[in-house]
Amino acid sequence: MKFIILGRNLEVTPGLRAAVEDKIGKLAKYFNPDTEVHVTLSVEKERQKIEVTIPVKGNIIRSEQVSNDMYVSIDLVEEIIERQLKKYKAKIVDKQQGAGSFSKMYVENDYMEDEEVKIVRTKKFDIKPMYAEDACIQMELLGHNFYVFINAETDQVNVVYKRKGDTYGLIEPEV
Repeated sequence: MKFIILGRNLEVTPGLRAAVEDKIGKLAKYFNPDTEVHVTLSVEKERQKIEVTIPVKGNIIRSEQVSNDMYVSIDLVEEIIERQLKKYKAKIVDKQQGAGSFSKMYVENDYMEDEEVKIVRTKKFDIKPMYAEDACIQMELLGHNFYVFINAETDQVNVVYKRKGDTYGLIEPEV
């Protein structure tokens, strides 16, 4: 695995780099050796945060963990990603297309699927054009943490969502 490790508001010391490469390196058994792993370590007040993103053909495997100790965050993120890989193996490895990103052992191993993804409710609603700011207001009025709308500026389906710290995010499709 090829590690790309960045630090925000923190210097990536050789000790931190070694801890990340050692702990996240345990996931190497699931991937081909040339798989890139993007790791961002950041500190905000007492929050020690690690974000790990592993782009694989057709999917992105991602986890972020926060604790008051960076080494604890590193341990947690590795466990979460390994659990994701085992739980969603059938969905993230398409035998025809996506298998090239993963190791032969991972593709051939059968993991017990604890939970199957079940859609228990379907909702239909009218989508009307509006600006992102108006969509945020509508989302707040409904008491939801996301809102789907047609962006009046781009004429595309977008999603606004509530982020930590009372801020908002906007998801737009790539053209």
